[in-house]
Amino acid sequence: MKSFKKFGLLLTLAALMVFVAACGGASTDKKDEAANKDNKTTELSGSLTVSGSSAMQPLVAAAAEEFMAENPNVDVQVNAGGSGTGLSQVAEGSVQIGNSDVFAEEKEGIPADQLVDHKVAVVGMTAAVNPKVGIKDIKKEDLIKVFTGKITNWKELGGKDQKIVLVNRPDSSGTRAVFNKFALDGATPAEGITEDSSNTVKKIINETDGAVGYLAFSYFTDESVTPLAIDGVEPTEENVQSGKFPVWAYQHSYTKGEAKDLAKAFLDYLMSDDIQNTLLKEQGYLPVTKMKVERDAKGNQKDL
Repeated sequence: MKSFKKFGLLLTLAALMVFVAACGGASTDKKDEAANKDNKTTELSGSLTVSGSSAMQPLVAAAAEEFMAENPNVDVQVNAGGSGTGLSQVAEGSVQIGNSDVFAEEKEGIPADQLVDHKVAVVGMTAAVNPKVGIKDIKKEDLIKVFTGKITNWKELGGKDQKIVLVNRPDSSGTRAVFNKFALDGATPAEGITEDSSNTVKKIINETDGAVGYLAFSYFTDESVTPLAIDGVEPTEENVQSGKFPVWAYQHSYTKGEAKDLAKAFLDYLMSDDIQNTLLKEQGYLPVTKMKVERDAKGNQKDL
Protein backbone atom coordinates (compact mmCIF):
# COMPACT_ATOMS: atom_id res chain seq x y z
CA MET A 1 0.00 0.00 0.00
CA LYS A 2 2.83 2.36 0.94
CA SER A 3 4.56 1.56 -2.33
CA PHE A 4 1.39 2.40 -4.22
CA LYS A 5 1.08 5.76 -2.43
CA LYS A 6 4.74 6.58 -3.19
CA PHE A 7 4.19 5.67 -6.81
CA GLY A 8 1.12 7.92 -6.96
CA LEU A 9 3.05 10.79 -5.40
CA LEU A 10 5.81 10.42 -7.97
CA LEU A 11 3.27 10.48 -10.78
CA THR A 12 1.71 13.64 -9.35
CA LEU A 13 5.11 15.37 -9.08
CA ALA A 14 6.04 14.38 -12.62
CA ALA A 15 2.76 15.71 -13.97
CA LEU A 16 3.30 18.96 -12.10
CA MET A 17 6.80 19.34 -13.54
CA VAL A 18 5.48 18.78 -17.06
CA PHE A 19 2.78 21.40 -16.46
CA VAL A 20 5.26 23.97 -15.14
CA ALA A 21 7.63 23.34 -18.04
CA ALA A 22 4.80 23.73 -20.50
CA CYS A 23 3.72 27.01 -18.91
CA GLY A 24 7.31 28.24 -18.92
CA GLY A 25 7.71 27.28 -22.55
CA ALA A 26 4.50 29.05 -23.42
CA SER A 27 5.67 32.13 -21.53
CA THR A 28 9.03 32.07 -23.36
CA ASP A 29 7.28 31.65 -26.69
CA LYS A 30 5.09 34.65 -25.91
CA LYS A 31 8.15 36.73 -24.93
CA ASP A 32 9.95 35.74 -28.13
CA GLU A 33 6.85 36.57 -30.13
CA ALA A 34 6.59 39.97 -28.44
CA ALA A 35 10.29 40.66 -29.06
CA ASN A 36 9.94 39.77 -32.72
CA LYS A 37 6.90 42.00 -32.94
CA ASP A 38 8.88 44.90 -31.42
CA ASN A 39 11.72 44.35 -33.89
CA LYS A 40 9.29 44.45 -36.77
CA THR A 41 7.79 47.73 -35.57
CA THR A 42 11.23 49.38 -35.28
CA GLU A 43 12.52 48.16 -38.65
CA LEU A 44 13.22 51.17 -40.85
CA SER A 45 11.40 51.63 -44.12
CA GLY A 46 10.43 54.39 -46.51
CA SER A 47 12.22 56.97 -48.65
CA LEU A 48 14.43 59.95 -47.84
CA THR A 49 15.51 62.75 -50.15
CA VAL A 50 18.67 64.77 -49.49
CA SER A 51 19.89 67.70 -51.61
CA GLY A 52 22.38 70.56 -51.55
CA SER A 53 26.16 70.95 -51.38
CA SER A 54 27.95 69.28 -54.28
CA ALA A 55 31.09 69.07 -52.12
CA MET A 56 29.18 66.98 -49.57
CA GLN A 57 27.44 64.75 -52.11
CA PRO A 58 30.16 62.02 -52.33
CA LEU A 59 30.30 61.68 -48.54
CA VAL A 60 26.53 61.59 -48.01
CA ALA A 61 25.96 59.31 -51.00
CA ALA A 62 28.57 56.83 -49.71
CA ALA A 63 26.97 56.87 -46.25
CA ALA A 64 23.54 56.40 -47.85
CA GLU A 65 24.74 53.28 -49.69
CA GLU A 66 25.92 51.71 -46.42
CA PHE A 67 22.75 52.83 -44.62
CA MET A 68 20.54 51.21 -47.27
CA ALA A 69 22.61 48.02 -47.17
CA GLU A 70 21.85 47.77 -43.44
CA ASN A 71 18.21 48.77 -43.98
CA PRO A 72 16.98 47.09 -47.18
CA ASN A 73 13.50 48.64 -46.94
CA VAL A 74 14.90 52.17 -47.09
CA ASP A 75 15.61 54.28 -50.18
CA VAL A 76 17.83 57.36 -49.85
CA GLN A 77 18.24 59.74 -52.80
CA VAL A 78 21.17 62.17 -52.59
CA ASN A 79 21.11 65.09 -55.05
CA ALA A 80 23.55 67.98 -55.52
CA GLY A 81 22.60 71.46 -56.73
CA GLY A 82 24.59 73.61 -54.30
CA SER A 83 24.22 74.76 -50.72
CA GLY A 84 21.65 77.43 -51.59
CA THR A 85 19.46 74.85 -53.32
CA GLY A 86 19.65 72.44 -50.40
CA LEU A 87 18.72 75.14 -47.89
CA SER A 88 15.85 76.45 -50.04
CA GLN A 89 14.42 72.98 -50.67
CA VAL A 90 14.53 71.84 -47.06
CA ALA A 91 12.98 75.14 -45.96
CA GLU A 92 10.08 74.71 -48.39
CA GLY A 93 9.67 71.07 -47.40
CA SER A 94 10.44 69.46 -50.76
CA VAL A 95 13.34 67.46 -49.23
CA GLN A 96 13.85 66.14 -45.71
CA ILE A 97 17.56 67.09 -45.44
CA GLY A 98 19.40 70.02 -47.03
CA ASN A 99 23.21 69.91 -47.11
CA SER A 100 25.26 73.10 -46.94
CA ASP A 101 28.91 74.18 -46.79
CA VAL A 102 27.88 77.30 -44.87
CA PHE A 103 25.55 78.24 -42.03
CA ALA A 104 21.95 78.91 -43.10
CA GLU A 105 22.30 82.36 -41.54
CA GLU A 106 24.93 83.21 -44.16
CA LYS A 107 22.55 82.69 -47.09
CA GLU A 108 20.16 85.49 -48.00
CA GLY A 109 16.50 84.58 -48.25
CA ILE A 110 16.79 81.46 -46.08
CA PRO A 111 14.50 81.28 -42.99
CA ALA A 112 17.32 80.05 -40.74
CA ASP A 113 15.10 80.25 -37.64
CA GLN A 114 12.93 77.45 -39.07
CA LEU A 115 15.87 75.11 -39.69
CA VAL A 116 17.85 72.88 -37.33
CA ASP A 117 21.59 72.53 -37.96
CA HIS A 118 23.24 69.11 -37.77
CA LYS A 119 27.01 69.49 -38.12
CA VAL A 120 28.13 66.15 -39.58
CA ALA A 121 31.73 66.80 -40.66
CA VAL A 122 34.56 69.32 -40.85
CA VAL A 123 36.58 70.30 -43.92
CA GLY A 124 40.02 71.91 -43.68
CA MET A 125 41.48 73.85 -46.59
CA THR A 126 44.52 75.96 -47.43
CA ALA A 127 46.26 77.81 -50.23
CA ALA A 128 47.95 75.60 -52.82
CA VAL A 129 50.81 76.67 -55.09
CA ASN A 130 52.71 75.28 -58.05
CA PRO A 131 55.75 73.41 -56.64
CA LYS A 132 58.14 75.59 -58.65
CA VAL A 133 57.04 78.68 -56.71
CA GLY A 134 59.53 77.76 -54.02
CA ILE A 135 57.66 78.57 -50.79
CA LYS A 136 55.86 76.35 -48.27
CA ASP A 137 54.83 78.88 -45.64
CA ILE A 138 53.18 82.29 -45.90
CA LYS A 139 52.12 84.98 -43.45
CA LYS A 140 48.40 85.59 -43.43
CA GLU A 141 48.87 89.27 -44.21
CA ASP A 142 50.96 88.32 -47.27
CA LEU A 143 48.39 85.74 -48.37
CA ILE A 144 45.78 88.48 -48.37
CA LYS A 145 48.08 90.71 -50.43
CA VAL A 146 48.65 87.88 -52.93
CA PHE A 147 44.95 87.27 -53.48
CA THR A 148 44.03 90.94 -53.61
CA GLY A 149 46.73 91.68 -56.20
CA LYS A 150 49.00 93.78 -53.99
CA ILE A 151 51.84 91.26 -54.33
CA THR A 152 52.27 90.12 -57.94
CA ASN A 153 55.56 88.19 -58.00
CA TRP A 154 56.71 85.34 -55.77
CA LYS A 155 60.20 86.84 -55.42
CA GLU A 156 58.62 89.43 -53.10
CA LEU A 157 58.03 86.57 -50.66
CA GLY A 158 61.36 84.82 -51.07
CA GLY A 159 60.21 82.54 -53.87
CA LYS A 160 61.14 82.28 -57.56
CA ASP A 161 60.99 85.24 -59.93
CA GLN A 162 57.56 84.25 -61.24
CA LYS A 163 54.40 86.20 -61.86
CA ILE A 164 51.57 85.18 -59.55
CA VAL A 165 48.58 83.60 -61.31
CA LEU A 166 45.41 83.49 -59.20
CA VAL A 167 43.02 80.55 -59.48
CA ASN A 168 39.69 81.48 -57.90
CA ARG A 169 36.28 79.86 -57.41
CA PRO A 170 33.00 81.40 -58.59
CA ASP A 171 31.07 83.69 -56.25
CA SER A 172 28.54 80.92 -55.53
CA SER A 173 31.22 78.51 -54.26
CA GLY A 174 31.06 77.46 -50.61
CA THR A 175 34.80 76.75 -50.72
CA ARG A 176 35.43 80.33 -51.85
CA ALA A 177 33.22 81.68 -49.05
CA VAL A 178 35.16 79.72 -46.41
CA PHE A 179 38.59 80.67 -47.80
CA ASN A 180 37.69 84.35 -48.15
CA LYS A 181 36.32 84.50 -44.62
CA PHE A 182 39.03 82.64 -42.70
CA ALA A 183 42.15 82.91 -44.88
CA LEU A 184 41.60 86.37 -46.36
CA ASP A 185 39.71 87.92 -43.43
CA GLY A 186 36.83 88.86 -45.73
CA ALA A 187 38.92 90.56 -48.42
CA THR A 188 37.66 90.33 -52.01
CA PRO A 189 40.10 88.48 -54.31
CA ALA A 190 41.40 90.10 -57.49
CA GLU A 191 40.40 88.73 -60.89
CA GLY A 192 42.01 85.51 -62.03
CA ILE A 193 41.23 82.13 -63.51
CA THR A 194 37.83 80.96 -62.23
CA GLU A 195 37.09 77.26 -61.87
CA ASP A 196 34.68 75.46 -59.55
CA SER A 197 35.89 71.86 -59.76
CA SER A 198 38.55 71.08 -57.16
CA ASN A 199 40.16 68.47 -59.39
CA THR A 200 40.43 71.02 -62.21
CA VAL A 201 41.79 73.67 -59.84
CA LYS A 202 44.51 71.24 -58.76
CA LYS A 203 45.35 70.44 -62.39
CA ILE A 204 45.57 74.13 -63.35
CA ILE A 205 47.86 74.94 -60.41
CA ASN A 206 50.11 72.02 -61.28
CA GLU A 207 50.36 72.97 -64.96
CA THR A 208 50.66 76.77 -64.56
CA ASP A 209 53.94 78.35 -63.42
CA GLY A 210 53.37 80.77 -60.54
CA ALA A 211 49.80 79.58 -59.92
CA VAL A 212 48.08 79.74 -56.52
CA GLY A 213 44.60 78.62 -55.53
CA TYR A 214 43.01 76.82 -52.60
CA LEU A 215 41.92 73.25 -51.94
CA ALA A 216 40.50 71.04 -49.22
CA PHE A 217 43.06 68.89 -47.38
CA SER A 218 41.75 65.76 -49.13
CA TYR A 219 43.22 66.93 -52.46
CA PHE A 220 46.81 66.98 -51.19
CA THR A 221 47.43 63.35 -52.03
CA ASP A 222 50.67 63.79 -54.02
CA GLU A 223 53.36 66.38 -54.77
CA SER A 224 51.70 67.90 -57.83
CA VAL A 225 50.76 70.98 -55.78
CA THR A 226 52.21 72.36 -52.54
CA PRO A 227 49.93 73.13 -49.57
CA LEU A 228 50.96 76.26 -47.68
CA ALA A 229 51.35 76.58 -43.93
CA ILE A 230 49.92 79.88 -42.65
CA ASP A 231 51.89 81.88 -40.08
CA GLY A 232 54.03 78.81 -39.45
CA VAL A 233 51.06 76.53 -38.67
CA GLU A 234 50.91 73.41 -40.83
CA PRO A 235 47.57 72.52 -42.48
CA THR A 236 46.95 69.26 -40.62
CA GLU A 237 43.96 67.48 -39.13
CA GLU A 238 45.37 67.88 -35.61
CA ASN A 239 45.90 71.64 -36.03
CA VAL A 240 42.34 72.12 -37.28
CA GLN A 241 40.89 70.07 -34.41
CA SER A 242 42.84 72.05 -31.83
CA GLY A 243 41.88 75.38 -33.41
CA LYS A 244 45.45 76.34 -34.33
CA PHE A 245 44.90 76.30 -38.09
CA PRO A 246 42.30 78.91 -39.08
CA VAL A 247 40.86 77.76 -42.41
CA TRP A 248 38.13 75.20 -41.80
CA ALA A 249 34.37 74.89 -41.89
CA TYR A 250 31.55 72.61 -40.89
CA GLN A 251 29.60 70.50 -43.31
CA HIS A 252 25.95 70.99 -42.36
CA SER A 253 22.86 68.84 -42.81
CA TYR A 254 19.74 70.90 -42.10
CA THR A 255 16.21 69.75 -41.29
CA LYS A 256 13.04 71.82 -41.06
CA GLY A 257 12.37 71.62 -37.36
CA GLU A 258 13.75 68.74 -35.31
CA ALA A 259 14.76 65.67 -37.30
CA LYS A 260 12.18 62.87 -37.18
CA ASP A 261 11.74 59.27 -38.26
CA LEU A 262 13.96 58.28 -41.20
CA ALA A 263 15.77 61.64 -41.34
CA LYS A 264 16.72 61.33 -37.67
CA ALA A 265 17.87 57.73 -38.13
CA PHE A 266 20.08 58.70 -41.08
CA LEU A 267 21.59 61.71 -39.29
CA ASP A 268 22.28 59.53 -36.23
CA TYR A 269 24.01 57.10 -38.59
CA LEU A 270 26.20 59.91 -39.99
CA MET A 271 27.29 60.71 -36.43
CA SER A 272 28.06 57.08 -35.53
CA ASP A 273 31.64 56.07 -34.71
CA ASP A 274 31.84 53.89 -37.81
CA ILE A 275 31.03 56.76 -40.17
CA GLN A 276 32.94 59.48 -38.29
CA ASN A 277 36.13 57.46 -37.84
CA THR A 278 36.16 55.44 -41.05
CA LEU A 279 34.03 56.43 -44.05
CA LEU A 280 34.26 60.13 -43.33
CA LYS A 281 38.08 60.06 -43.30
CA GLU A 282 38.12 57.96 -46.46
CA GLN A 283 36.14 60.73 -48.14
CA GLY A 284 38.68 63.36 -47.03
CA TYR A 285 36.73 64.97 -44.20
CA LEU A 286 37.61 65.43 -40.55
CA PRO A 287 35.38 63.95 -37.82
CA VAL A 288 33.30 66.63 -36.15
CA THR A 289 33.27 64.46 -33.02
CA LYS A 290 37.03 65.02 -32.56
CA MET A 291 36.88 68.83 -32.65
CA LYS A 292 38.22 70.62 -29.56
CA VAL A 293 36.84 73.98 -30.70
CA GLU A 294 33.58 75.17 -32.20
CA ARG A 295 32.43 78.11 -34.34
CA ASP A 296 29.20 79.99 -34.70
CA ALA A 297 27.72 81.52 -37.85
CA LYS A 298 29.67 84.75 -37.30
CA GLY A 299 32.97 82.87 -37.23
CA ASN A 300 33.55 83.25 -33.50
CA GLN A 301 35.61 80.34 -32.20
CA LYS A 302 35.75 78.96 -28.67
CA ASP A 303 37.10 75.89 -26.90
CA LEU A 304 34.80 72.98 -26.22
